[in-house]
Amino acid sequence: MFKHLLISTDGSSLGNKAAKAGIELASALGAKVTAYYAIEQLMIYDEGYMMDQKMIERLEESARAAGQKRVDAIGKMAKVAGVLFAAVVTKALTAHEGIIDAAKKRKCDVIFMASHGRRGLSRLMMGSVTQKVLAHSRIPVVVYR
Repeated sequence: MFKHLLISTDGSSLGNKAAKAGIELASALGAKVTAYYAIEQLMIYDEGYMMDQKMIERLEESARAAGQKRVDAIGKMAKVAGVLFAAVVTKALTAHEGIIDAAKKRKCDVIFMASHGRRGLSRLMMGSVTQKVLAHSRIPVVVYR
C-alpha cells in the first residue's frame, strides 16, 4: 500500500491528532513519514503600510522556528513508534501549493492531513487548505477529521 506519507501540520490540536493518526498508519504499514509545515509568503501591501526588510526577516525567522517546533513534535511521535522520519519546513506562496510540492519532491505516495470541517462564513473567510489540496493534488490524500 503506502510506503511514504507526507503529514502536513498547522500546529492546531486537530492537526496534532491527525499527525498521531498518520504516525500510527505509517507504523502499521511499515511506511516512512515526512512531516511538513508551510510558511506562507508574507503579502505586503505598500499603500498606507510599510515593513522594512529586517521586520520581514524577523517574521520569517519566527515562522520558521514555529514550523520547526511543529514538525519536531511529529518527529518525537515517529521516534516512539519506530517510524523512519524526516522534517521539512519551506516557504510557499500558499500552504496547499507547498504541501503538494513537498509531497512531489519527497516522492511521497500519500498526503495525510487534517480537515477542520469549517462551514459557511468561516470557511469563506479562512478558506480550506485541505479542500485545495484535494482539488489540485494528483497524489492521493487521506483526510483526518
